[in-house]
Amino acid sequence: MKIVIIGSSGHINYAIEGIGLDKECEVVGVAPGSKGESIDKVLNMLGENFKGKVYGDYEVMLEELSPDVAVVACHFGDIAKVNIKALSYGCHVFTEKPLATTMEDLKALKRVYYQSGKRLCAMFGIRYKPWFFTAYKFVREGAIGEIRLINTQKSYKLGRRDEFYKKRETYGGTIPWVGIHAIDWIHWFTHKRFKTIYATHSRKYNKDHGDLEVTALCHFTLEDEIFASLSIDYLRPENALSHDDDRMRIVGTDGVIEVIFNKVFLTNKDYKNQELPLEGRGNIFVDFLKEIKGNGSCMVTAEESFYATEVALLARQSADKNKIIYLP
Repeated sequence: MKIVIIGSSGHINYAIEGIGLDKECEVVGVAPGSKGESIDKVLNMLGENFKGKVYGDYEVMLEELSPDVAVVACHFGDIAKVNIKALSYGCHVFTEKPLATTMEDLKALKRVYYQSGKRLCAMFGIRYKPWFFTAYKFVREGAIGEIRLINTQKSYKLGRRDEFYKKRETYGGTIPWVGIHAIDWIHWFTHKRFKTIYATHSRKYNKDHGDLEVTALCHFTLEDEIFASLSIDYLRPENALSHDDDRMRIVGTDGVIEVIFNKVFLTNKDYKNQELPLEGRGNIFVDFLKEIKGNGSCMVTAEESFYATEVALLARQSADKNKIIYLP
């Protein structure tokens, strides 16, 4: 199976790790997906085993190589455009998120996708982390009864970000880039649609990062009067032990389950803040390849990828305009 990688600005590690686990895969080409984008990161990750060709123009690469799969991880404002091109050239697409940074681009991408007959999956690889997968498994098995409330957290170190992070048109916003993961968790765990969104965000104290928002809060009302919250920040101290701090607390009618510090704790009639043994699901890209080959289904669907993007863009709109957004 021929694979090309377009861009080096996102979570390409998911794909490269997965490619290393599938002997039928070969990276045949690499190209930048955005103007001025360096691909040194992906070339370094591929290392000496890379025998493919480096291109300056990803569209020329798609035309010449006719790959089976395109891995898209360019600047976020270009993701929709590159995905549309890849689908148009007959590729399955494993893509960075958000799938688009404007509603117009999202609609255009959905239209091309549904006409293409190809597969698409966003890089929601956090679902595959053992602590999140374990929590999901216990919730789906009824360990906390019916979900009534969800609190989520995404906290990162800011460091020094690339120039494209500093402009809304190339970055897209912190809620769509960072917050979309937790939006995906909320939808994944509940299987419910979002009904209302109210969000706020701020660029204050972003250390000269232009348009980049360093703090954000979102409040969601879902179907069945389920409430969810999302806290986002780029203020994690530089001396913290990890780059990120992802948390989730789910309150049900029969118990509470929490994901914190890469562990899972359950409290219900049988457990008192019990740490649960972790269970994983493997690699998201391997899962995606299995679906393409007809050997199973990927845990992340195209429909979920589109929906999380839509909700993230609406949450950004709510924060920009300081108003509640009502979904159909």
